[in-house]
Amino acid sequence: MTVTDPASDADNAISDHATPTVRTDELIPLLGAAVPAPRLAPGEHAVLVRLDAAIDEVVAPLAVEHDAAGRYPTRAIHALKQAGLLALAVPTEFGGVGAGHAASLEAQVRLAAADSAVAQVFKVHDELVREIFVYCPDELRAPLATRIVDDHHVLGLAVAESGKRVDTPWTTTVVPHDADGAGGWVIDGTKIYTTGAAEADEVAVWAFDPTAPGIADDPLLGFRLTLVERGARGMVVHRDWDALGQRATDSGTITFDGVIAPLAAQASIPGRAPLLQNSLRYQAGFAAVLVGIGLGAIRSALPFVADSSRPWPSAGVESATDDPMVRRLCGELAADLVAAYHSTMATGALLDRFEQGEIDRTQLAVPIYAAKASASRAAIAATSQIHALMGTRSASAAAGFDRWWRNARTLSLHDPLDWKHEEIGRHLLTGWQPEPGIYT
Repeated sequence: MTVTDPASDADNAISDHATPTVRTDELIPLLGAAVPAPRLAPGEHAVLVRLDAAIDEVVAPLAVEHDAAGRYPTRAIHALKQAGLLALAVPTEFGGVGAGHAASLEAQVRLAAADSAVAQVFKVHDELVREIFVYCPDELRAPLATRIVDDHHVLGLAVAESGKRVDTPWTTTVVPHDADGAGGWVIDGTKIYTTGAAEADEVAVWAFDPTAPGIADDPLLGFRLTLVERGARGMVVHRDWDALGQRATDSGTITFDGVIAPLAAQASIPGRAPLLQNSLRYQAGFAAVLVGIGLGAIRSALPFVADSSRPWPSAGVESATDDPMVRRLCGELAADLVAAYHSTMATGALLDRFEQGEIDRTQLAVPIYAAKASASRAAIAATSQIHALMGTRSASAAAGFDRWWRNARTLSLHDPLDWKHEEIGRHLLTGWQPEPGIYT
């Protein structure tokens, strides 16, 4: 893969991003003419063209191997670093591309159509970058940008804990530490579902500071995000991820036992975080990855239908591609995915508009719930029904088509589809406006 220097590309993107033009012919079609190429600013377009090359030459060829191993997709993430993708969301004033949300969602769709675990690892990084540059101390922005743009650091996340409820208060703590007189923090606790953290250059750890002022009146003032360097003493990656799908996210358990981080590692200012759109951005990203999984499943099935499937005798044709029932099912699955794709991509513009103060949170939330719901249904249907499209021969373990369904089924469990439907219905029937929460 021929890759230009990401830093120089980011510099070029600064001037390009200010005067968007449409350049669509260089991007690889996601599903023939069914999914038109996106409208992107030149800097965004350039990164996604390089991403397509990385997907074609590295990510896609390694997807089955990474799924089988069930561990962090090291070589694929390295290819994303070389393509400059990690700087996509870094603001232009700090040397990044400053891309809109739609470009990030498009990148997630394209990655997921090849390897959805790699897409989810990138998703976490991209979302963290967008957040941290808003709520971190001002003096952290420039050095963090340098590490991401020039040193190609990838960020992983450690936030969830294994309480009885998903919203049970955290037990992981971060307290001031000043043993050497320089100031800092010490972290203790256990995190689960640590997507992207297993081999991240920096792990973003959310923990609670019981010494923080004002927490009696506002517990949110005690929550802090700390960036912990890879290999920090006391941080143990347990490599115990053993899920049905999304195996290469390596989203297992990480423990922190007296992990010491410098004062400058604090990545959130109490009162600035969390952002009102955080949980909604996460859901839009999950929709993008699910759509990508569905598109990837259909794309992988098409050559099999042409080369290996047999038409049903009643069709009276010689090739499965001429079987009218095969064509009908292929079109039905594609139509639902195309609709979900456009619904998801529309949320990118809504996220930008919300951050610019043009729409309120409800106007952002409800369309994202709808996109997440349609993406979940379309992805699960497509990844299951491709076997009906291809026929019995596709059920061979050696063919490996089961990974698409395993990944879609696992990812769709992140926040239940029924609750997305309930929340949309509640808004329509009662005028309910969703309040910020973990999944709302």
